[in-house]
Amino acid sequence: MKKEILIIVFLLYSLMIHQDKPLFTKFYYQIKEIQKPDSFDVLVNKNNCLSPTYIPKDLEIVNTKVAYDQKFLRHEAKEAFEKLSLDALELGYHIVCVSAYRDYDYQKDLYQYYVDSKGLEYADQCSARPGHSEHQTGLSLDVMGSNMDYNLFLHSVEYDWMHKNAHKYGFILRYPKGKEHITGFKFEPWHYRYVGKKLSTYLYENHLTLEEYKK
Repeated sequence: MKKEILIIVFLLYSLMIHQDKPLFTKFYYQIKEIQKPDSFDVLVNKNNCLSPTYIPKDLEIVNTKVAYDQKFLRHEAKEAFEKLSLDALELGYHIVCVSAYRDYDYQKDLYQYYVDSKGLEYADQCSARPGHSEHQTGLSLDVMGSNMDYNLFLHSVEYDWMHKNAHKYGFILRYPKGKEHITGFKFEPWHYRYVGKKLSTYLYENHLTLEEYKK
């Protein structure tokens, strides 16, 4: 009897670890709490989380000439994005920040919305769980172009310019196409992350994600 129970337990465990579900993949597994959240190269992802109480101390409002409504970024990221956007504008490109800093509670509500409306599997592909969002760092932002829809940023004339030039200002395309198995997120052409010019240039020239650089 004892042997039969052990066999059943083993079979159930085997089924669990082979399910093609987010909860049973390498993501959201053995999660570590980030110890240096203020670092510009901080890795926030499905396996590294921020404290629910973490709020960057140097958040500033992004100039509304280059941002939709009131958006906040950390000082250095804000300055860099404003220069990027204004330089692009002089060339005829309209790059606008539509989402930036989000606190833990905001992300919690947003993630739950996707779970409730689309299901857990979809939610984990397109939205970070609370504490696992880069937006909480104040270093990430979502942008839209002249077609006025960040979901369609890939099809805007601004996408190519941003893809080729963002690293010159310290930003990287955070979730590139073809790296979904590494980042844990689907391709997001609108999502950029500030890491500083030196690192952004290195990552861009070597076609690396932040996960690959930090491993």
